Amino acid sequence: MSKRRKFSAQFKADLVMSVLTGIKTQAEVCREHQLKPQLLGRWKTQLMENAHLVFQTDEQRSVEAGRIAELEQILGRKTLELEVAKKASMRLNSTTMRNGSWR
Repeated sequence: MSKRRKFSAQFKADLVMSVLTGIKTQAEVCREHQLKPQLLGRWKTQLMENAHLVFQTDEQRSVEAGRIAELEQILGRKTLELEVAKKASMRLNSTTMRNGSWR
């Protein structure tokens, strides 16, 4: 069984840009690099959807990174709370009534 090829972000960008600028057609690029047209199309879509990120300032990126860190912290707390609640529930269940009386 053959291994999957991995392509760098730079390689993908170069191929997509050569198609978008008209240097080569999509068919030429696919033949030259033995790629399926669907794969190159997916890369093109990803580039077009994320092109606006190129113009984002460092300040905007740091605000987003801060928000992500904050959300990860909240998620961590909630996960811990859930684990504590599960353990407490298990203890309560183990001390529930057995044959009509509390243990």
